[in-house]
Amino acid sequence: MAENENEKGTGRRGTAGAVLGAATVTTGLVSGVFYVFACAVMPALARSDDRVYVQVMRNIDDVIQNPVFFPGFFGALLLTGVSAWQVRRARWLRRWVWAALTAYAPAFLVTVAFNVPLNDALAATADPARAREHFENPWVAWNVVRTLLSTCAAVCLARGLVLYGRGRRQTSAYFVSAAGSSASR
Repeated sequence: MAENENEKGTGRRGTAGAVLGAATVTTGLVSGVFYVFACAVMPALARSDDRVYVQVMRNIDDVIQNPVFFPGFFGALLLTGVSAWQVRRARWLRRWVWAALTAYAPAFLVTVAFNVPLNDALAATADPARAREHFENPWVAWNVVRTLLSTCAAVCLARGLVLYGRGRRQTSAYFVSAAGSSASR
């Protein structure tokens, strides 16, 4: 398969841009979910009594585990990893995608290693006051960490997507001008 200069090192023609775009969207969506928790959900719940706080967090934990959220959450990591592999030879692009992977992977791990176990402990504790006492501050702190990391990843992917688009336009312009030159005749 023939590759133009822009596509060298970015995988098959057309797939690198699509994967990078999908990684950008899914990472942006996930970072948005974390951001909404940091800016609205948790501050609003902080105003609630212990029983309401614990019940709402348990309900959120139940409903967020669904076929709409999981593809984005897992897909962001998978798509960013695939994109990093596809652009590994594109020096002008790879640092942004690899930076995104380096930021999103720890955000994913924070969720799995800290937020999910805290959710599980909250669900297993019968006393709302005790459950909240052990849950609220650590969960909020780890959520801020994953929000910052995933937002950084989304910004890096967006920058990579812009660079990818610019690279495609520059390459296309080169081939159009070369086709019309006397040297190509």
